[in-house]
Amino acid sequence: MIKRFLLSGFLQLHRRGGGSVSFLPLSVSGNLWGRSQSIALNHPKSTEGENTTKEIGRYPIPKKTDLPYDIVELMEEMEVKTGFLPNVFKVMAHRPAEFRAFFAYYNAIMNKETGNLSKADKELIIVATSIVNKCPYCVIAHSALHRIYSKKPTLADQVAVNWKLADLSDREMAILEFALAVCRADNITEEHFQKLEAHGFDREDAWDIGSISAFFAMSNRLAHFTDLHPNPEFYIMGRIPREKNPVPPNKTC
Repeated sequence: MIKRFLLSGFLQLHRRGGGSVSFLPLSVSGNLWGRSQSIALNHPKSTEGENTTKEIGRYPIPKKTDLPYDIVELMEEMEVKTGFLPNVFKVMAHRPAEFRAFFAYYNAIMNKETGNLSKADKELIIVATSIVNKCPYCVIAHSALHRIYSKKPTLADQVAVNWKLADLSDREMAILEFALAVCRADNITEEHFQKLEAHGFDREDAWDIGSISAFFAMSNRLAHFTDLHPNPEFYIMGRIPREKNPVPPNKTC
């Protein structure tokens, strides 16, 4: 079931038209963690290449052979489709029951097909609130997803520095004002809802904004105490457009 949740949502990035995930690596390892199965459980590292290791968190990353089949299947297909496995999957695999619950709720709020929030809107909420919660992993990972969905390579960076000075529309400002009020645990009043309604959002949209802010407040704190590090691939995703049908060397159209 968890495979169906995530593959119908997160992996649609890979399947969208126009090659919008062309920034992901094309080479895919056949092994979920490269050589990491040989690493002792008390060394939470991923191995990249023969001579280098990189910490991804302070909790042990389980061996693939020790994980439930449904989780392994999801991880392997995720890696094949996207070109790399986000480190949050590896760290959450430390507790399989929580892995399933975490990604099921992620899917419920991030991949729902109703409401007036776009996928780019949702990613922008995560970036802005994760800054407040001091979560590098979520800021970096979801800035990458925002760049892909919005096709705006600089907006998430602007929000990460100072959202009030970013090139946001009035609509986006209203979304982030509500999201950050929830994030900071401000006293939520009718005025907050009225500001959203002025931009075409209803009470269900407000729930969506609030639930994303709340869920990622938890995610931010999980990343914090586990010392979850972002994959290097996230830093370049969505920054450089892919060339369309490049002309081979020494050939003309």
